[in-house]
Amino acid sequence: MRVSDILEVKGNVLYTVTPDTLLKDAVSTMAEHDIGSLVVMEYGDLVGMLTFREVILTLRTTGGSVGTSTIRKVMDDHPITCTPETDINEVRRMMLEHHVRYLPVMEKGALMGVISFYDVAKAVVEAQGFENRLLKAYIRDWPEEERQPAR
Repeated sequence: MRVSDILEVKGNVLYTVTPDTLLKDAVSTMAEHDIGSLVVMEYGDLVGMLTFREVILTLRTTGGSVGTSTIRKVMDDHPITCTPETDINEVRRMMLEHHVRYLPVMEKGALMGVISFYDVAKAVVEAQGFENRLLKAYIRDWPEEERQPAR
């Protein structure tokens, strides 16, 4: 299974912001759309990711207020990325190794989407369920062995 398979099922709704967007506006967007990340784009290029992790760290640092900060001040400005052709097992390894829950999907410099840890887990569970159904059908249709006459 590849990242492109997940994106096909997930759809192509994407939420982006600029680095100069106010953090309070970004938080409102995330809450309104029930999403855990925003892709930060500037002049058509991926320049960062804002996730609930950066928001929580900011709240801790500022005593519970996002104030008038911009995303540029708090975003992850070196997000790791994957491509549509990246194998799902490689994505799992990347997410665990780098402790990230969201990966921008890039192809030839263009943003194709974002996949989350949830998207990956869901795809794996669905694939395993499909394999289980195939195996059960195979076992159910197992041909009976012909009895050999006693010699």
